[in-house]
Amino acid sequence: MSLIPVTIITGFLGAGKTTLLNRILRDNQHKQRIAVIENEFGEENIDSDILVQDDAEQIVEMSNGCICCTVRSDLVTALTRLADKRRSGEIRFDRVVIETTGLADPGPVAQTFFLEDDVARDYMIDGIVTLMDAVFAMRQLDEYEQARQQVGYADRLLISKTDLVSADDVELLTLRLRRINPHASIHTVDFGRIPVAEVLDLRGFNLSSKIDLDHDGHDHDHVHHDHDCCPDCGCSHHLDDINSFVFHSRKPFDPDKLNDFFDRMITLFGPQMLRYKGVLYMKDADRKVVFQGVQQLMGTDVVEKWDDKHPPESKLVFIGKNLPRTIFMEGLHDSLAQ
Repeated sequence: MSLIPVTIITGFLGAGKTTLLNRILRDNQHKQRIAVIENEFGEENIDSDILVQDDAEQIVEMSNGCICCTVRSDLVTALTRLADKRRSGEIRFDRVVIETTGLADPGPVAQTFFLEDDVARDYMIDGIVTLMDAVFAMRQLDEYEQARQQVGYADRLLISKTDLVSADDVELLTLRLRRINPHASIHTVDFGRIPVAEVLDLRGFNLSSKIDLDHDGHDHDHVHHDHDCCPDCGCSHHLDDINSFVFHSRKPFDPDKLNDFFDRMITLFGPQMLRYKGVLYMKDADRKVVFQGVQQLMGTDVVEKWDDKHPPESKLVFIGKNLPRTIFMEGLHDSLAQ
């Protein structure tokens, strides 16, 4: 049986997570039965009119066939319980959406799917979606590390409430988000109205040779995604501790040197390395090697051959908290084959 895809939706209170979730649950076009896990029912919980009223049970079946599961403590328990009920035929669902609380760091939630064997047996992360409130996002990014973490971990960033701010404000926010995380695509969302395909089936954690760093049509090979904000973008006073940089080379890596480098970096800076991924050109190898990681956890795979349309080259992106860019860039350069 194939693994159950999981989407993690995160973002500060008021950004529109629950509005988006209600839209997904009401949208029958995707023809999927979705199990929703909420960290806890707060005041802005899932609309009661689409719930089958059975508050005594932790797992609640909705009138449209979806399932809602409240988690007040252990995500692992909730996930394994859902999977067991699915296996026994007691409930049916195709995928899971987890809504985190507003101040949650998505890191521990994501790591659950790598570290817990009982969870990894049944589930895989499809993607992390972060909602940003256009009215308050700049201030939240300034004041709360969790807000910056939520951006850093994201595969997709959705900006809500853009009708309440100017186009210039949206552009400044977009530039800042892209500087923190060039890996995530950025979309606006209007009162939760967004095609469900923009939220589900992101395949953000699949090991593949497609690395999207070029959402705005500009080449990001020349690294400037860190504290050195471009002087003309108007955001130079926002020196985010979570930022990103890209390494690019058409020279092959020496496998042993690169392994040693990654071992050292993960040992020294693992907790600060929120997301990192890339396509690697390895010495004496005719196939692409892809990798990605979350903090200390990293996976690699060998995929398709290099071809004439795509000459061999390495491209790596790192998103993290106060990562020493110079050490990483020099270490990667020194790991190239001589």
